[in-house]
Parts: sequence; C-alpha cells; structure tokens
Amino acid sequence: MDCARNGTYILLILYLLSIREYRNTSGPYSGTYRINCTKKKIPMVTLKMSNVVSLSLFLWLSVDLRTMPVGEAARILAVETVAGKSHWYFMSSLLRSLTDAGHTVIVFTPFPDGDRVNYTEVDTSRDFPMKLDMDVMKTMRDYSDPFKLTNLMSKQARYYCDAVYGNQKLADVMAPRTRDRYDLLLIEPLGFDCVSYLADALGLPVIYSIPSPMITFAERLFTGEVSNPASVSNMLASHAVPGTFVQRFTNTALLTYSMVKTKYDQLVTLYTNPRPYDLAPTVNPSIIFQNGHYISESSRPVTPNVIYVGGIHLKPTKTIPKDILDFIEDSPQGVIFFTFGSTIKVSSLPGHIEQSFKEALANVPQRVLWKYEGEMKDKPKNVMTRKWFPQRDILLHPKVKLFISHGGMSGVYEAVDGGVPVLGFPVFYDQPRNIENLVLNGMAISMDLLSTTKEKLSNAISELINDEKYAKNAKIASNIFKDRPITPQQSVVYWTEYVIRHKGAPHLKSHALNLTWYQYLLLDIIAVALIFVLLITFVVFKVFKCIKTFTKDKVKTQ
Repeated sequence: MDCARNGTYILLILYLLSIREYRNTSGPYSGTYRINCTKKKIPMVTLKMSNVVSLSLFLWLSVDLRTMPVGEAARILAVETVAGKSHWYFMSSLLRSLTDAGHTVIVFTPFPDGDRVNYTEVDTSRDFPMKLDMDVMKTMRDYSDPFKLTNLMSKQARYYCDAVYGNQKLADVMAPRTRDRYDLLLIEPLGFDCVSYLADALGLPVIYSIPSPMITFAERLFTGEVSNPASVSNMLASHAVPGTFVQRFTNTALLTYSMVKTKYDQLVTLYTNPRPYDLAPTVNPSIIFQNGHYISESSRPVTPNVIYVGGIHLKPTKTIPKDILDFIEDSPQGVIFFTFGSTIKVSSLPGHIEQSFKEALANVPQRVLWKYEGEMKDKPKNVMTRKWFPQRDILLHPKVKLFISHGGMSGVYEAVDGGVPVLGFPVFYDQPRNIENLVLNGMAISMDLLSTTKEKLSNAISELINDEKYAKNAKIASNIFKDRPITPQQSVVYWTEYVIRHKGAPHLKSHALNLTWYQYLLLDIIAVALIFVLLITFVVFKVFKCIKTFTKDKVKTQ
C-alpha cells in the first residue's frame, strides 16, 4: 500500500479494526496494528492509537473531507427578512456554521453582531419594526387566535417584502454587474413568495431558513406538497397531533382557510397594487433548513430537500456569572428557571397573574431565577431577578429542576438538551404546538396563562418536580435529541456545498411543484372518472329501457 497516497485508507482501516476490537472488550481499547508500506519501500511502521483517536480521525475523514470537493470557498448572500430575535438566532447559527467551514458570507440583518473573518453584515434595523419586549396582553389579543393571526401574517408578509426590497444596498446587489458575485442565496421565506425576485435577479439557487415548524399554509409553495391534516398538525394548532374528530376538523378548517386566504390576498394585491417582486418567475428552494426535530415535531412525511437542523443554535457551555452560580449552588433543593424569552416582557403580565406567580413561587422549597424587566415589587425572598440570564448555561446545570417557559423554539431545544421538565404558558404562533409536543413526550405540562391561579400553579409545579416520571422522560427526550449521525452544523455545511456542487440540486425538488392545484388534488382524474361512470350508467340505463320497451311491445303483439 502506498502510504503517501493512501493515508486515508490506512486511517479508515484503523477505525474499522478499532470498532471491531471495541465491541469485543468492555471498555476503551488500545491496540497495535502493523501496516506494511511496500510500494515505495518505506519501512514497516507501527501505528498505535486509542479507539477515541481513531474515531475522531474517521469522523474528520467522513465529514470534513467529504465536504471539500466544492474546491474553493463559496460566496453566500444571506437575507434575514423578519426582525424577530429568535428568527435571527437560527439564521445566524446557519451562517456561523458556513463561515467556520471557510465560506464567505454577506448578510443583510436587522440584528448586526459585528463583522468577522469571512463574514460581513449590512445593517437593516432601520427598515423593520423590532419584535422585542412585547406586551403580553396585546400580543395575546392580536396573535393568539390562529385565524386572526393568519390574516395578520398575510399583511405582514407584504410589509416585510417591501422593507427588504426598499433597502438601497440590496438594490445595488441586484444590479446586473453583480450577477456573478455570489454562488448561493440563503434567505428566510415569508407567507407568500417574494424571495424569488432576488434569486431570479442574481441567477442563484436558493436555500430557505425556517426558524419554526413548517409554515403549513405555505408548504405547498415551498415543497410542492401539502401535509395531510388528518395526521399532521397545523403550525398554529394547539395540539401536537390531531387525535380526535374535533382536532382533525379544526386542523382541516385552519389549513383550508389559511391557504385560501393567503392566495386571495396575494391575488388582490397583484391586481390592485402590484410590485416588481409579484411578477418574478418562481425559484423554488433547493434545500430547506428547518428548525425541527422529532422531539418538537411529530413524525411526518417530508420531501428529501427538507433538512431538520433543530438545536443548531446550541453552543458549548460557558461559565455562569458568579453571583448567579452561587445562587444556584447554594440552594439545597435546586432551582426553578422562569423566562418568556426575548419577545415577551414578563413584567407586562396583568397584576393579578403576576401576583399568582409570586405567591406560588414564594412557597416552593427551590430558589427561583426569574427573567424580569425592571424592578419587581414585593419580590419573594427566594427569587433572583435579572433582565437577562445565560439561559443555555443555566438549563444545563444539574440543580435546575424546572423550566417555566412560553414555548419558544430556542428555549424548547435548550430544555430538551438539558433534560429539564417544562411548565409551559404558550402565548402565540407555534408556541402552543411546541409545548404540546413536549407534553406528548411526557416531560411537560401546558397551562393557560390568563386563567392561572396560585393553586393551579402550585399544583403544576409540585407535580413536575416531585413526580419522577417528568424528569425521567425529559432525560429520555434529551438522549433522543442528541442521538444523530452528524451534528446540525455539519449537516448545514454538507447540504449547502451539495447544492453548489450540483448546480442547485434540481433532482431534490418534488415533481409536485410542476403540477397545478387541480392536478395535485387529482380533480382532473376524478372529473374524467365521474364522466366515464356517468356515461356508462347512461348507456346501461338506455339499454335496459330499450329492452323493457321491446318486451312490452312483444307482449302486446302476442
């Protein structure tokens, strides 16, 4: 074997041998293998390595080297179209994976973090209204009803499209002279298609970034397929799976209404107030990176170009600030962590609801970390408040017994990764469904925020902490969540480079994208079949009528 040219094969053989030996031993194994390099008369070498080292080498070979054939660093244009912090967390994690792999990224974002090597930002914060620290009651009033939210999302999509294309620097990027400057467009889609305008102008393949479950009413637009409402819950539904007749009925009604309403609004604006992006030819996504996983998304059929990378935002743990760490570790009964994320202001809770939380949490034996904006009046003695907590690091601390959350996707994955039971108070959008999926996995209880009382809250907290099944199921969910062949970061790099290598990877796109709505629903086939059945029925009827008439005439003649 030529060692100089076939080192990869040597390492692969070592890995396979170490795995064989590891299976025959009860612990880590260190073995010695002799590989004779004879072609160039290199002396026999003795390679000795542990199973851990050989495994690391194999993973490096199978993942890193496999993604290298792109040849050179790709130039990627990214656009964040929604000014929501959780949306940006997901998008920025995708981009971090790509820049860490050596690719060059230019991103238009309303949440600039600062430039770094291979990474340049264009600040668009002035173009968007920020969705930060929203009032709880106003949010629930405007967004909690899924039918009202569908109407609002349709209008907001138009507003966001105007904001994106109103940016002068993006207009400069779309100029004809810059057409060959980029290799790929990575963008978050909206309720209807306006991102094709940018992709078509630059002649680029598109990858979608979806920071939530699949946007049900736009799934047909994105993938060509429509999920069966009998088995797949709508993104805005309040159940994990449609298990009852009522749930299947409301699921079907919500899907039908949202698809029809979105299409109607799009047609109205197309004919009454058209924009240039309304007239662009459709450029379907080559890949869709979805913030999904089988823990937060019940099993469902998906097209090959939908890639789950849920938890990609999870970073290696850091040291918790000393005052917070001391507060946690000095609590013999552990701690409860309470936050509604970056979007909702907990301090905007109605007075009677906040008082219920205070009274219930004051009586628990655990200490409480409570993300709270401003100064809290009558703060219980066992409560620490901050405007910000290192949520990821806290949820990984072994003394955290419970996570009280609104059910945002980032927090859901952080709780699952840490194996922490959840008490959920979903507010809007995908949050009810996210929490219900944790309930389905036996690691959470969901409650209605507006009907919360001290007694209900105390009972739920006591059950989640004292009943061991919740902690046990949370650990099971955590193990499932972590059991993956490759990391989400590696998956993002591989599939992005795959799209570039294969010129947009059109073979991954479903043929359903080429069908009209009536062809997809087989209405033309059904119409022909009905006509055929009616024709046969008519012919048979006429034949029997003729036979009957002939028989009557024959009887009269006799």
